[in-house]
Amino acid sequence: MIPFEYQRAAHAEEAVATVAAHPHAVFLGGGTNLVDHMKLGVAAPQMLVDVSRLPLAEVEEMRGGGLRIGATVRNSDLAAHPLVRERFPALARALLAGASGQLRNAATTGGNLLQRTRCRYFQDATTPCNKREPGSGCAAIGGWDRYHAVLGASEHCTAVHPSDMAVALLALDATVHVLGPDGARTLPLAELHRLPGDAPERDTVLAHGELITAVELPPASGMTRRSTYRKVRERASYAFALVSVAAALDLDDDAGVVRDVRIALGGVAHKPWRAERAEDTLRGAPATQESFRRAAEAEMAAAEARNGNAYKVPLARNTMVRVLRTLTEGRR
Repeated sequence: MIPFEYQRAAHAEEAVATVAAHPHAVFLGGGTNLVDHMKLGVAAPQMLVDVSRLPLAEVEEMRGGGLRIGATVRNSDLAAHPLVRERFPALARALLAGASGQLRNAATTGGNLLQRTRCRYFQDATTPCNKREPGSGCAAIGGWDRYHAVLGASEHCTAVHPSDMAVALLALDATVHVLGPDGARTLPLAELHRLPGDAPERDTVLAHGELITAVELPPASGMTRRSTYRKVRERASYAFALVSVAAALDLDDDAGVVRDVRIALGGVAHKPWRAERAEDTLRGAPATQESFRRAAEAEMAAAEARNGNAYKVPLARNTMVRVLRTLTEGRR
């Protein structure tokens, strides 16, 4: 038995103050990730502050057609929400591609964004891991790296971010609302997660005691409605992505030209990866297989694969092309 304190916060300010005052306290949402890590010996917090019952479980329609999603909204509820399904289909698809029905009933929006890598070395406390124990080394480098990063990795860490939801939110230009000891702030989702660099133990830019309170989607448009998510995995369900792609497309149907596009990749980097090179290549280009292929190649030109994960580079290229073709053919 590993002892720890447990407190249930009555409101967000109390939760933030409690965690900020205790260096070894953490927030507990759905618990689908944290509890596993406590059982494995990967995490050993001295205090859990339960935020799962805070009044942050609503999906609110914003002026202009955007959505504000409370941090404790369950993944299953968000995936089934009629406005999400209608206006942001990429998000609904990504949520339904994650985990299992039982886990989606427990997992929360805020917790999903903050889940940690499923790297087998990170989850095995008997192996070296810079993310788990800074300075101990990275067993994946030179080890079994089939599921590891091909973009943005460093000599200290090659783990990938596991979230499906975060990939879709990145492609939809979501923003994140955060409450901390110094007050509230808002940041683009693209700035929430970080690459490993020389500090892979830090998954996000959040300071200790900062709590995600909501995620906001911008006003819905034809582009967000023409969005989708595709996940490539080793089995049909309950598996993390080898590669995933979320995309939203603004197409001039008459001219057959891409006016605007947003693409995000999962399973390829330490954070959800915005495919900016592919986007830049596609804007103003004809919506053709050749253009899609050129954009995908431009994005993956910077990939650095190792023996075990080299398959991810062509897989990411092909998946991007397939997703873009699906959107131009009018299928969601």
